[in-house]
Amino acid sequence: MLKKIEITDVQLGMYIHEICGEWIDNPFWLKSFKLVKQKDLDALCASGLKEVWIDTDKGLDIEKSTVDLAQAPIPETDIQVTSKKGKVTPVSIQEELVAAKKIHAKAKEAVISMFSEVRMGNALETEGAELLVNEISQSMMRNSNALLSLARLKNADEYTYLHSVAVCILMVALGKQLGIKGDQLKQVGVAGLLHDIGKMAIPNEVLNKPGSLTDQEFSIVKEHPRKGWEMLKTSYDVSDLALDVCLHHHERVDGQGYPEKLSGEALSLYARMGAVCDVYDAITSDRCYKKGWEPAEAIRRMVSWKNGHFDETILHAFVKTIGIYPNGTLLRLKSGHLGVVTEQSSRNLTMPRVKIFFSIRANAHIPIEVIDVAKSADAIVSVEDPQQWKLDLSKVRDV
Repeated sequence: MLKKIEITDVQLGMYIHEICGEWIDNPFWLKSFKLVKQKDLDALCASGLKEVWIDTDKGLDIEKSTVDLAQAPIPETDIQVTSKKGKVTPVSIQEELVAAKKIHAKAKEAVISMFSEVRMGNALETEGAELLVNEISQSMMRNSNALLSLARLKNADEYTYLHSVAVCILMVALGKQLGIKGDQLKQVGVAGLLHDIGKMAIPNEVLNKPGSLTDQEFSIVKEHPRKGWEMLKTSYDVSDLALDVCLHHHERVDGQGYPEKLSGEALSLYARMGAVCDVYDAITSDRCYKKGWEPAEAIRRMVSWKNGHFDETILHAFVKTIGIYPNGTLLRLKSGHLGVVTEQSSRNLTMPRVKIFFSIRANAHIPIEVIDVAKSADAIVSVEDPQQWKLDLSKVRDV
């Protein structure tokens, strides 16, 4: 039986069916779970939320005085910023970043949890992941630049997890660009979260080696798509789409990829999407053995690979999704200023919004100003390398 109870009445051993309130305030990424850890109970009590639904058939009960299912409907927990007509209302990047940062943190938590479950041989429950992807999609509808700006934030110790979060975000954004909607878009996002789960079967000393891999070590790493597919096959609620992306995200259109050397029409739309998103995030990320390429440089190089690495239609849609000057790109402007791209224009891929912070003439930082190139008398001259200017863009990029 389902019962609504106050947070103060929650005890260890209860099965949490649903937490009342906005999803973004929920301290857990799972929608339902058995409460067995004191730290989780402490987090629930400290969340500021007032009530939860418990399932007494799956966990402990409390006094009969609490409200049961027959007395009130289960509330919706998905957050949505909507207009009176039910459509999502666009907001500024500054407004959306508040929610986006919470979603990004919860996505990392979800990936760590799911990867750990698979590593221990347990079956996945993807209901929470689907809810998470729905929130990613809603955030992008409000302002796609917020989560795309956060996708580059990684550290070496958590690269595998945050790479999966980034690929999920990129897959959802690309899926929207390609017209994918509804449950199909949700499964595209889940596929992004799970595509690298096979890396849990790769020894850490190989996966995180701070130097070049030997041929034997590279062969071990190349086993991760199939190992991930084998892990996910045992889970009853992982879609065929996610299985496909997991197994084939390292395939190439020309048949030179792995593990099955598929080519052309043998590769699904979703596998081709996964290949583009995976490579872009990988080559723009700092790793223990290399510095990531700047976003615009990564796009330039990917477009230059004319040997059948990617599906050209998918790649062009991806460029349209993130812009010719992706968020985080350092630009030199005609005014003699340097600025970082913070937001894409929906009207013109060549004219993003730029956060100006440095004067070339003065060789010094200046008060930060955000300009819309499309509405400014200024103009983009070139893409610049932050290392050339000895600039640390981490604080500037944290829009």
